[in-house]
Amino acid sequence: MKTKMHIVGLVICLVTPAALVGLSGCAGNRYEQSTGEHIDDRATSSRVKEALSDDTQYKYSQVEVKTFKGTVQLSGFVNTRDQKGRAGDIAKRVEGVKDIENNITVKE
Repeated sequence: MKTKMHIVGLVICLVTPAALVGLSGCAGNRYEQSTGEHIDDRATSSRVKEALSDDTQYKYSQVEVKTFKGTVQLSGFVNTRDQKGRAGDIAKRVEGVKDIENNITVKE
């Protein structure tokens, strides 16, 4: 009986910390994404990239898209101010975008 109690105690000691670490990794805060937010942000970035590449006027091949908690950051280079503004407008219309930080540099 004593051996079974030792085994049960050992199992509890080994499993509990792993479970706590696993569960705490799922929650997000102001500076870190939760697992769900990370998945949503990746999908949002993909939709923005697709919308930019589908634009008939410009293709935005030198624009990078990153998303954090629904805020999309655009960076990279374009040739004109109109292209920069249009990229921001396109991104704003994409599902999942809460805010835009348009840090695109105009090569003028």
